[in-house]
Amino acid sequence: MMTFGEARFRVLIGWILSVAGCLGLALSTAYSFGLRINTSYSLPMGLYVTTSDTQSAFVEFCPSGESARLSKMRGYRSAGDCTDGAAPLLKPIVAREGDLVEMSVLGISVNGTLLRNTAPLERDGAGRPLASWKLGTYRVLPGQVWVASTYNRGSYDSRYFGPIAVTSIRSRLKPLWTLHQ
Repeated sequence: MMTFGEARFRVLIGWILSVAGCLGLALSTAYSFGLRINTSYSLPMGLYVTTSDTQSAFVEFCPSGESARLSKMRGYRSAGDCTDGAAPLLKPIVAREGDLVEMSVLGISVNGTLLRNTAPLERDGAGRPLASWKLGTYRVLPGQVWVASTYNRGSYDSRYFGPIAVTSIRSRLKPLWTLHQ
C-alpha cells in the first residue's frame, strides 16, 4: 500500500514530466515555425526568427570539415540536427562577396576596419590550443561569407575556420527580442 507521501511524490513527478513534455512540444513547434533561441555569446541572447532577407546580418549554419569535427569534439556545439549530430552555429555575417578581409594577430579587418573582439586566441576557454585561419588578405569570393562575433572574443568563428560557403547557411535570421549586450 502506498503512503500519502509516496502518492504526492508520484503526482509531483507526473506533473513535472507533463510540463516538461508540453514545453518540449512548444519549443519544437516554435522551431518548425522559424523561431530560434540564442543562448550563446556569439550574438545578443534572445529570440530570432528566420527570414528570407538575403541581406540579413545573422545566419544559422552547420560547419563542415575539420571545423565541424573540432567544434563538436570540444563541446563548442551541443547536440543538434546538423548532419554530424551537433547543433548549428548562429553568427553575424561580417564580410560578403567582394569585401576585402585581412586576418591578422589583431583580428579580422573588413575593408580596412578592424572588428572589435576578433583577435584570434591561442587557447580556448579550457586551455586547449586553437589555430587561427592563415594570416593574410583575402577577397571574399562569390558564394562565400565570413562570420565573426564582435560580441564575444572567445567565439568560434571565421577567425579559426575562414570563410564559409553560402550553401552551408540553413537560415538567415533577424532579431525578434534580444537582451542588449
